[in-house]
Amino acid sequence: MSAHTTRRSLLQRGGLVLLLGAGQLARGAGILAVRVWPAADYTRVTIESDTKLNNKQFFITQPPRLAVDIEGIELSPQLRELLAKVRADDPNIAGIRVGQNAPNVVRLVIDLKQAARPQVFALPPVAAYGHRLVIDLYPASPIDPLEALIAERLRDSDASVAAAPAVAPAPAPVTAPVTAATKPSASKSASPATAAATPAGAGVDPLGELIAKHHEQHPIPAPAPKPAATRPVAPAPAPATAAPPPVSNSSAATAQQRQTDRLIIIALDPGHGGEDPGAIGPNGTREKDIVLRVAHLLRERINRTTIAGNPMRAYMTRDGDYFVPLATRVQKAQRVQADLFVSIHADAFTNPDARGASVFALSQGAASSTAARWLANKENQADLIGGVNVRVKDQHVQRALLDMSTTAQINDSLKLGSVLLGEIGNVGKLHKPRVEQAGFAVLKAPDIPSVLVETAFISNPEEEAKLRSAAYQAELADALMNGIRRYFAKNPPLARSRTV
Repeated sequence: MSAHTTRRSLLQRGGLVLLLGAGQLARGAGILAVRVWPAADYTRVTIESDTKLNNKQFFITQPPRLAVDIEGIELSPQLRELLAKVRADDPNIAGIRVGQNAPNVVRLVIDLKQAARPQVFALPPVAAYGHRLVIDLYPASPIDPLEALIAERLRDSDASVAAAPAVAPAPAPVTAPVTAATKPSASKSASPATAAATPAGAGVDPLGELIAKHHEQHPIPAPAPKPAATRPVAPAPAPATAAPPPVSNSSAATAQQRQTDRLIIIALDPGHGGEDPGAIGPNGTREKDIVLRVAHLLRERINRTTIAGNPMRAYMTRDGDYFVPLATRVQKAQRVQADLFVSIHADAFTNPDARGASVFALSQGAASSTAARWLANKENQADLIGGVNVRVKDQHVQRALLDMSTTAQINDSLKLGSVLLGEIGNVGKLHKPRVEQAGFAVLKAPDIPSVLVETAFISNPEEEAKLRSAAYQAELADALMNGIRRYFAKNPPLARSRTV
């Protein structure tokens, strides 16, 4: 056999091996990982592979379930892992079934606990991830975050009233029945009684009903009805010195509180989450975990605090390990009419010696430093890693939302950032002595003072160890709470219409 013939034979056999390898790859050898991220906002299912996965989806309404046919793969142990990854407390997914529907086609069936608006899309490789097939399951009737906050406040108010010392009531005087002349005006929020008389299909304000129901259960004392509007009732003889029934101070205070109660809402934004771990320290500490713990601690402190007699409430853009797009974080804060927006992060740099905390506000122009611009660019790439369905994004709306920043918002943000930086400096080292500015996407709510806090450098081994410490996390939460108090001491919150 000549050398030329031998070479040709080897090339042919090599080509056959390459063809078999490609075919084998297409038949399901490329599934790298599967993940499930449950949350009240939505549940995400991710299938990661080393090649792009084509799919077809079918949504069935009764009972609600989503079927996804994934083409080009065979059933594998990795796909079977999805069954065990569904948690019992997942608010959206009841269970997952997976099977070989046809040669080279795997069918995934997701049984749902409630009606949903599914989104299925593919993401290209980025950072540490390969190709990803993403299934997002949004509730068809999402929770109203502002209503949830007010309901939480009402529950706490009821609990405080129930815990107050009981006062023996005085004998009730004979009163006249309520007539049409004494009924509440129809212009007020509808009570459960009036809501029942509303024609089917008419507009209903659930927040108004919630507040009205609370006032039905705890009525505010009203003036006595006019005698002319009722049937006369012969009064019982009374001593000339009869005094009106005593009113306890606690009851009067409670009534006054319900009339003037004004929630001060602080939007807390733990960075990253879910598919996006954020920065990772040399010992494997993930930024998304640390900032969520600090945010939970700060939420506890905020919910126990009042400003000038008005209760505070913390609203978290994410309260678990799931991903929230940058623009959605801004929209969430605006939806609850937040008074402040505080985004919490942990810094990282290629040099492990970098250390210290920083606070950033928005910049309409150039960044205040090269480092600030670099950090803003890095944080603004979170959507690429976390994964956003670009097909459902209205680019005009997003651009308008993120370009409406105002000079007044930036000035207030700088004031807030300054007091936060001073308080953080009392518990740890600062990276820069002043508030820096850059074009962070999450700081662009035009009507909410917004800052981004880099708690420390997670890439520094010493600061990574501090960030993992429960004691230091509590110190950070205390410092942020003190800064928020100091800000409101000089900048009282504006009037809002969300009284309870």
